[in-house]
Amino acid sequence: MGSSLLESGVIENCAPTLAGMKAASLFNFFFQDKEEVLAALGSINEVLGPKGVTVEALLWRENSVLIYTFRRKLLQADLCKEGVLELLKDYGYRSQDVEECIFHLKRRLYHYECFPHEIGLFLGYPLEDVKGFIENNGKNCKSCGVWKVYCNEGEKQKLFEKFKKCTSVYIQVFREGRGLSQMTVFS
Repeated sequence: MGSSLLESGVIENCAPTLAGMKAASLFNFFFQDKEEVLAALGSINEVLGPKGVTVEALLWRENSVLIYTFRRKLLQADLCKEGVLELLKDYGYRSQDVEECIFHLKRRLYHYECFPHEIGLFLGYPLEDVKGFIENNGKNCKSCGVWKVYCNEGEKQKLFEKFKKCTSVYIQVFREGRGLSQMTVFS
């Protein structure tokens, strides 16, 4: 496999994060050999680490793994926004430290049948939409795009279009031979 399949997955699913438009992205990656995935993660992190991006496994399953791509600085800023810690405390988080929060999120994912609802905060979703999702059990949203929108629908639809265009451009230039390093904005 090398890192090419995983790189392709990162491009297709995490382009707005690579472009610095979004704190983080998450996708499910199917594999046959866990050791190959671990090696690919190491290779990708050697390339992206100096640019401020980390790619890691959040949850391993038999033949798939949740791949989390994030910009530590942006994620830290999101976790420190007003009201975020208050919500996270409801789910057992004790601080706004990125490493501690990701560690706790991994535990919650492992013990949760579906995604813990606070995961949106780890993906750069606005607090008001994460709260709206939790309070409405995922129903009654104003619109749906990268996430379910409960506030400021027009603004978020414009943002979703920017994410979609970014992803389209990233996929195209990756297919034309541009490397992951060249496509990742330094932060």
